[in-house]
Amino acid sequence: MEPQTVTDQVRKNLKYLSLLAREYPTIAAACSEIINLQAILRLPKGTEHFMSDLHGEYEAFTHILNNASGVIKEKVDRVLGPSVPDEERAEFATLIYYPTQKLDELKAGCDDLDAWYRKTLYRLIDVCRMVSSKHTRSFVRKRLPPAFSYILDELLHAHFEDHDKEFYYEQILASIIDVDQADEFIEALCQLIKTLAVFKLHIVGDIFDRGPRPDIIIDHLMAHHSVDIQWGNHDVVWMGAAAGSPLCIATVLRTTLAYNNLEALEDGYGINLRPLALFAEAEYQNCDIHRFYPHVDEARGPYHPSELARVARMHKAISLLMFKLECQVIDRNPDFELGERDFLRRIDYNTRTVLIEGKRYPMLDMDFPTVDPSDPARLTASEQQVMNTLCRSFTQSERLQRHVRFLYAKGGVYHLENDNLMFHGAVPLAESGGFAIETFENRSYAGRSLMDYCDERARRGFFAPEGSAARQSGEDFLWYLWCGKLSPLYGRDKMTTFERLFVADEATHNERKNPYYRFINDTRMARAILAEFGLNQGHCHIVNGHVPVRAVEGETPIKGGGKLIVIDGGFCRAYHEKTGIAGYTLVYNSHGLSLRVHEPFESTEKAIRENKDILSSVDMFETTERRILVGDTDEGRKLAANVRDLKLLVAAYKSGLVKEKQ
Repeated sequence: MEPQTVTDQVRKNLKYLSLLAREYPTIAAACSEIINLQAILRLPKGTEHFMSDLHGEYEAFTHILNNASGVIKEKVDRVLGPSVPDEERAEFATLIYYPTQKLDELKAGCDDLDAWYRKTLYRLIDVCRMVSSKHTRSFVRKRLPPAFSYILDELLHAHFEDHDKEFYYEQILASIIDVDQADEFIEALCQLIKTLAVFKLHIVGDIFDRGPRPDIIIDHLMAHHSVDIQWGNHDVVWMGAAAGSPLCIATVLRTTLAYNNLEALEDGYGINLRPLALFAEAEYQNCDIHRFYPHVDEARGPYHPSELARVARMHKAISLLMFKLECQVIDRNPDFELGERDFLRRIDYNTRTVLIEGKRYPMLDMDFPTVDPSDPARLTASEQQVMNTLCRSFTQSERLQRHVRFLYAKGGVYHLENDNLMFHGAVPLAESGGFAIETFENRSYAGRSLMDYCDERARRGFFAPEGSAARQSGEDFLWYLWCGKLSPLYGRDKMTTFERLFVADEATHNERKNPYYRFINDTRMARAILAEFGLNQGHCHIVNGHVPVRAVEGETPIKGGGKLIVIDGGFCRAYHEKTGIAGYTLVYNSHGLSLRVHEPFESTEKAIRENKDILSSVDMFETTERRILVGDTDEGRKLAANVRDLKLLVAAYKSGLVKEKQ
């Protein structure tokens, strides 16, 4: 840059540079930071992991988080080498995954505990060095546990070729053992290894669903050092429930009861289901409930028949309440274009048939004690009382509120980072393959503008003032995102819950996928979507979840000529038979992109006692000609901009336009 141009730039940015000078008050301070930042820019990029469709399967997710999708076992194998038996390496890896639970077992089998501590600590330090090698010392320091930060910093950056230093480090470890801090130090090292193994975690939707404990998954995510979330349709309906939407609450309860998964509600979030149970006992005691018995996981049984009958009554009671509330939301929102889905009004209560898309079908069940045929969408006084109680329970659950605020803070409809576009469901397309146009609140949206609108209105549903029209509009829209025909989180033309419960003809059960899925193997479609979001480089990708990949049938997760990757591999146990696997992790590191294919997880207990890891095969499908550096990433571009600003500050100091503070 010419001297005069530099001076002009300094004068133009003088106010900003004066503020920057507060943090870097001298030329030396600014130059030191420039050197630091330029060093960071030349490091290999951090490892990013992408996972989707966790569906409440907290044990499998926790294990994959602990083993970093197999990365930690690879590091253990490299550090210990083939001279250490496979069983011993597996046992050592399990210690890293579950240090608190594994320590007592390993110590119990030791004849010389001090020797075991020394060997284990040296091995852990070696693994920790390996996973920290691509990070700056400053980055690692910030993630050290405070109680051991100085000691760990010393040990991780030791040079054992210096014999005096080696003796010094041996004495540090001996002191740790001598003062009975070895267990705590081992746990701290294990946690640090897991933290440093994955730089960034992307969750591409559906934390919630039929799995037992989505709340435990969110606890883990909240403790993670760097995570973002792209909402799935199962997530937004829980967000709506936490906001106090009666329909979202009824929807969440119906799904939970349908899979007999009360643990998350009652134990996880402290939701009191007793009012609903008492209501169902009173109103549905002698009702036909055979179609409402829950799907059960026999591995979690056995179940007493009376308990399953109680759940079935609650399931039927909340289902009819939900269908009433759907009518009301559909009435309030004609722009949802769901006018044909108000089924309780489409039933002929005399002929026991229902009108679906212009055709009448016999109803399998008409035992509806709380439905008034003359006004089927009206809640009875008892139903209204139950809903009021449930709304209070959801909105006053401190843990649920904290979790949903986290989903809003870290989440969104889509996310752009490092030339990857992440979203859960679809960018809605028209039959022609162009972007579908949808009109909401008298304005039309398509492509990215539709995604942005959905994100903004979803936030209204939680953050707009309670009781305001904006709040109700947002709450209603959170339900639309759950099941609406142009919801980018759902990607189907309808959700056929009513038809599956009450109509025998399976033709009515079909949920037609958005044309997005028909064009999913079309490279032009993938490129058009990427371009819509400003990604025009050759190495850009879409990362997508929502639809399980049937790997067992030979289906590949790599679509659109390699531009689109679907990473729903079936974390949910119910999908294992369909997919043939138990989930994917997409890994993006400095060498390129790879997919890790996970085998089903047995249990945490077996993982700890028998060192049963999740077996993961690796498919490296896109490598780069040279290693990707921090400077090539979005964060690197920000750091490079900081370097330019600091160089301008140095020029300002030298020109005298900004004065150094000695």
